[in-house]
Amino acid sequence: MKVGMFTSGYQRNPLEHCFIDAKRFGYDYIELWGGRPHAYAYDLKAGDINEVRRLIDKYEMPVRGYTPEHNGYPYNYMIGTEAMRQDAVEFLKTSMDMAKEMGADYTLISAAHAGYAATYDEIWTRLVKTVRELADHAEKLDHKLVMETLTVYESNVIKNANDLKELFRRVDSPCLVGMCDIVPPYTQAESIMDYFDKIGDKMYHMHIIDGVSDSDSHIMPGEGQIPLQELMMELKEIDYQRTATIELVTGYINEPRMYARRAINNIREMMDKAGF
Repeated sequence: MKVGMFTSGYQRNPLEHCFIDAKRFGYDYIELWGGRPHAYAYDLKAGDINEVRRLIDKYEMPVRGYTPEHNGYPYNYMIGTEAMRQDAVEFLKTSMDMAKEMGADYTLISAAHAGYAATYDEIWTRLVKTVRELADHAEKLDHKLVMETLTVYESNVIKNANDLKELFRRVDSPCLVGMCDIVPPYTQAESIMDYFDKIGDKMYHMHIIDGVSDSDSHIMPGEGQIPLQELMMELKEIDYQRTATIELVTGYINEPRMYARRAINNIREMMDKAGF
């Protein structure tokens, strides 16, 4: 299993700190957060992609995934007018273009809140239309489009493994795959390992972090309630060899470098005990 660094928590630091720390702390790759000031898709297109490629080469640290910011500020393809939806789609297509250009294997998206007035029929009609457009673009690029589930605190659209399975039934694309951030299933009393059973080979990626049962908070690995050590043993048992990003996000934004070190040390210790 390859372990990655998510860069959202470094947004008050220079982008180069992410690459320096990923290298010196022993991360295998970077999952690049696509927000300003670091890697906003339209800034990359305007020339900033060259800086990202320079850092990749200088530190010999690949960007395996690109995660553009699109859950409401200002992009959310699940709510608002058709013009707003189209604007979000074009932004995500540009994001995929930039991800491909930096050598990333996948672009990671999610489905943000559709609004309290939306019915199931409205939600799924809009979701399928949008994801079909994005998957078609991913196919043209030969690039993976990874759909993430969110907690019920964040969204009323794609929240669990069953939702992912239904999405894959409605949008059939070899480039559309899924993932499990382990906080959503934990907060919803859902089995983390059911993701592997329900979506099979479409289970492409993970966000590994700790959490508690009544919040969407992302907590330092080993300092919450999720049985992470036992999860590592289960992942070893099924021979999971894909990617798992430690998603610290902004809860540790005051000292991202110190916490990034602690996070990978904690996860590596658990992996060692599990036999990885």
